[in-house]
Amino acid sequence: MINPGDRVQRYEIIHLLGEGGMGKVFLAKDTILDRKVALKFLPDEIESDPHTRERFIHEAKAAAALDHPFSCKVYETGESEGKAYIAMEYVEGHTLKSLLEQGPMPLRDALQATLEAAEAIESAHSQRIIHRDLKPANIMCTARGHAKVMDFGLAKRVLPKGEAELSR
Repeated sequence: MINPGDRVQRYEIIHLLGEGGMGKVFLAKDTILDRKVALKFLPDEIESDPHTRERFIHEAKAAAALDHPFSCKVYETGESEGKAYIAMEYVEGHTLKSLLEQGPMPLRDALQATLEAAEAIESAHSQRIIHRDLKPANIMCTARGHAKVMDFGLAKRVLPKGEAELSR
């Protein structure tokens, strides 16, 4: 079990940010680069499943291939005490889902978030990466009003016809 104050390699856990089907995400401090990061871990009950662990690492590889201002950046993947993790950009803000639950967004904000998320997805598609789980809960709206597409957990790399698929 991971708790605030724990160390995971170079990262110091601050607190739990959230959890979903593919893991728990913690706010942590990178003690070498002195910056906040988000650390994602598989849930304890599925950590030992090799297929799930492989898919988790696949998420990191797919997301790390992306370099776009409206996609969450992946810094590294690693393992500590038998637990795989992904270190990624910490994005301050709120999910698009939580903003929509508060009521209608101003048209300008809604259009900006839509266009920025679409640009991030188009960039991923140009690298032959399909998100496969795009939804308001996987789009963060930053404090500066920009969208960031998160959680490429179901991403799939698609290769040109005739080439073997890299992922299952």
